[in-house]
Amino acid sequence: MNTKIRAAIVGSTGYGGVELIRFLLNHPYVEITSVISSSSAGVPIADGFPHLTEIMTDRLDGVDIPLIREKADVVFTATPAGVATELAPKLLDAGLKVIDLSGDFRLKSGELYEQWYKKAPAPQEYLARAVYGLSEVFGSEVRGVPFVSNPGCFPTAALLGLIPAVAADWIDRRSIIIDAKTGVSGAGRGLKLSSHFSEVNENFSAYKVNRHQHIPEIEQTLGRVAGEEVTVTFTTHLVPMTRGIMSTMYAALKQPRTDDELIALYRRYYEGRPFVRIRSRDKWPATKEVWGSNYCDIGFSVDERTGRLTIISVIDNVVKGAAGQAIQNLNLMMGWDETTGLKFAPVYP
Repeated sequence: MNTKIRAAIVGSTGYGGVELIRFLLNHPYVEITSVISSSSAGVPIADGFPHLTEIMTDRLDGVDIPLIREKADVVFTATPAGVATELAPKLLDAGLKVIDLSGDFRLKSGELYEQWYKKAPAPQEYLARAVYGLSEVFGSEVRGVPFVSNPGCFPTAALLGLIPAVAADWIDRRSIIIDAKTGVSGAGRGLKLSSHFSEVNENFSAYKVNRHQHIPEIEQTLGRVAGEEVTVTFTTHLVPMTRGIMSTMYAALKQPRTDDELIALYRRYYEGRPFVRIRSRDKWPATKEVWGSNYCDIGFSVDERTGRLTIISVIDNVVKGAAGQAIQNLNLMMGWDETTGLKFAPVYP
């Protein structure tokens, strides 16, 4: 490309926003032209993130639609739930492309959004316009569209682990249980008691049991793949680490299967999708093995005694669960190779 696409990041002072900066600084086709924060406008971004000292010297812009339109071609909205509900339609109406990292446009039903997020939904026409950007499954739908809703972190790990088995009709769709654990960065950078060091350190706690806002997103997507309503049991846990999600999923098999059959099914399904790695038999993934990367690693174990399948799926919640997948969606949107700017090996140890 002779000219780089200009990108603005709304919510640049959050973990998702600053991770977008880290990856986009090395993207060959993108130039970051505006970093935006409604609460810190005018402040150098390196003041809040000293690791960007002499790497990024920009001052934060405020949320100003005409200014964003003047500076950018595409906008990432890495904002808390409820903010993009009002902001994204204005950006789209101004002729900008939008990739929304919040949950405001993932659910197609405004009533369902209001029920689970406890906030007023976006207008139905914008909910309908948003393409759900689970890259490995719906990537072909993302190409050329102006508006993508980036999946949630928990749904990304769970859905990539479940969809091939659901699509093949190998599991009883009424039996799915998802046991998910996340690092503390999933709570965001804002101060709250539940993410205080003294509360998290040497502790392991469940939260939002049967009430997590990602439940309808998971069910909506599995139902779309299955062609019928799917319900799941979904429990989330907070573990004392910074990054990472592990989703351990259980489902009853419809007929006897082997580990090797599951591995073959998943490798066929994700053939040509470089960010999903399927483990060999008796090899199960760990969060450290995808740390700082856009990979999702998946392993299996069939329990012949109970007739149940165990699926283990791991991602970095801030990358594959947020910024990395958003950039993957930008690549698909623009018709570039989906790995562009994302070819980083995981950080280890």
